[in-house]
Amino acid sequence: MEKIGLYLGCNIPLKNPDIEQSFRKIFPVLGIEPVDLLGASCCPAWGTAPSFDLNTWCAISSRNITIAEEQGVDIMTGCNSCFGVLSEAKHFLEDSGRRKAVNASLATINRTFHGTSDIYHVAHVLHRKIGTQKITENLKYSLEGLKIAVQTGCHALWPTDVYKVNEENPFFPTMLRELCEATGATVPHYSRLAGCCGMGGMRSTDQEKSLGLFKEKIVSIKEETDADLIVTTCSSCFLQFDMSQPILKQRGLIDFEPIPTFYFTQLLALAMGFDPNQVASISQIDRSAVIATIQSEDRLIKEVA
Repeated sequence: MEKIGLYLGCNIPLKNPDIEQSFRKIFPVLGIEPVDLLGASCCPAWGTAPSFDLNTWCAISSRNITIAEEQGVDIMTGCNSCFGVLSEAKHFLEDSGRRKAVNASLATINRTFHGTSDIYHVAHVLHRKIGTQKITENLKYSLEGLKIAVQTGCHALWPTDVYKVNEENPFFPTMLRELCEATGATVPHYSRLAGCCGMGGMRSTDQEKSLGLFKEKIVSIKEETDADLIVTTCSSCFLQFDMSQPILKQRGLIDFEPIPTFYFTQLLALAMGFDPNQVASISQIDRSAVIATIQSEDRLIKEVA
């Protein structure tokens, strides 16, 4: 079984540990063993070290990468920001001068960056390493008849020139759609598919502007897809969709009920038959009805004799 270093970042273990549990449930069944990166720290996020000193940022990021190198594994992260930060730091260290300066800092803690570990997103591992056919083969429940609106998230798409795995067209991403379709669900297109949800630095510095951008996104989803649920592979996007829909509803800025939102591995874990209390238990929007629908008896996939 292939091993890969599980880089959790901050949001998932602190705010949604059920997403982490979904990783740990599904990947071994699908032939990938996630191993903990012992001693990993913050990536660090865009609003911290990357905003004031590039070498400091690269030193902190590359320390995380050296942990994976030491353990002989590539990195898999479920946070788009972590994926972007670690990927770009590794890209910056292709510059020999910066690598020399960063390795001088790392030498004080007896570490050296070599650049031998690649950075993958959870979605990339599922789509490129495991594949949609294997996902379909391991389903216990079919999601046929359900409509899903997908949200890939910005930092999984750009800048394309520094990422190990890219969408063929980042303005029309297809990987998450194909992963959802592997469960039997229908995934309609909507016009703001590649648009930002307004999370991250914008929500921290101007919540009203963030909510305005998010409103455009969620109204596009509702009006153009009338989806039963929303699925993302970005932990920040998940938080935005789960936290902000109730705010917009309470203010009278949307006239529909909030749409239940799942991280893709949560949805997949449910479709594979895992306990919802372990893999999909934390959300502001009530997801119980959708979960009951997914794991209903009439969706059980009958074994072919």
